[in-house]
Amino acid sequence: MTPNPGDRDLRRAVRLVALLNLAYFGIEFAVALAIGSVSLFADSVDFVEDTSINLLILMALGWSARSRARVGMALAGILLVPGLATLWTAWDKFVTPVPPDAFALSLTGLGALAVNLTCALLLTRFRRHSGSLTRAAFLSARNDAVANVAIIGAGLVTAYSLSVWPDLIVGLGIAAMNADAAREVWQAAREEHRTAEA
Repeated sequence: MTPNPGDRDLRRAVRLVALLNLAYFGIEFAVALAIGSVSLFADSVDFVEDTSINLLILMALGWSARSRARVGMALAGILLVPGLATLWTAWDKFVTPVPPDAFALSLTGLGALAVNLTCALLLTRFRRHSGSLTRAAFLSARNDAVANVAIIGAGLVTAYSLSVWPDLIVGLGIAAMNADAAREVWQAAREEHRTAEA
């Protein structure tokens, strides 16, 4: 059987998105540890989550609609991981309230924004191609770009206020946004599963 050109293009886009996310995870995680940033830590874990989602999509593209729906439900759980990691990091920041370096925070957020906008653009045309799977990848990249704008803003506010709160608030906002994305993916996957069962 001849491979579907749409599937081939989707595989290529998803593979590139996974590589970009994995590469920037290393950069952002190192900076987050170096400057003690809750928002960068949450976002770096998010890059690992995005890598996992896109690798799962690559594996599941040839599967049945029912199997893809099950993977979609699993991805909804994966989307919650960065939020849990953020809560743990935020608690540590409450105990030791030292603001992160504002310049490094904004610069790293700017780099993450460039990566996530690239990923969102690569996935835009496929966001409805394979149901909950590609919806998960697109929503994640889109939400990450919004989070990165907030991280840049947190760095600018931190530079003026020398407060720990902008970084904490953005980090907790990233956790909330991932929880909402998880809900959307879960609902889409459940609908696919009901359709496959019918």
